Amino acid sequence: MHTRRRGSSDSDKPAATEPPAWSDVDEKAIEERVVELAEAGHSPSEIGVTLRDEGVDGTPVPDVSLATGKKVTEILEEHDAEPEIPEDLRNLMERAVRLREHMDENPGDHQNKRALQNSEAKIRRLVDYYRGDELDEAFTYSYDAAVDLLE
Repeated sequence: MHTRRRGSSDSDKPAATEPPAWSDVDEKAIEERVVELAEAGHSPSEIGVTLRDEGVDGTPVPDVSLATGKKVTEILEEHDAEPEIPEDLRNLMERAVRLREHMDENPGDHQNKRALQNSEAKIRRLVDYYRGDELDEAFTYSYDAAVDLLE
């Protein structure tokens, strides 16, 4: 969006409607493992990768939504274990905080200044999108608010 380069093409997931036959893990076991990983501080995407790599009781789970019929975030919402701010917004805020700290140490880094401006613009757009649903109605982005939320 902010560069003149062309975007890279996306790869699509295979159009599967059922979990593979070799992955016959109980839905309840998957949900319990998802909640356990969330309580350990993992984000929804980290939970998906962990289940894909380690699995439940040694059996990998290639796709949580195919195995359970629900997304990881839906499982977390059911068990009141969802993160306080959405993962994409959290990642952008972490990036903006890192960039701001870098700017304090290197004030002449103009490329970093532009990256910070772009990141903060994305954050403001996402805050507008999430305001009222996942974020408080009165929430506005600022560097101090981001630092407080990330602690």
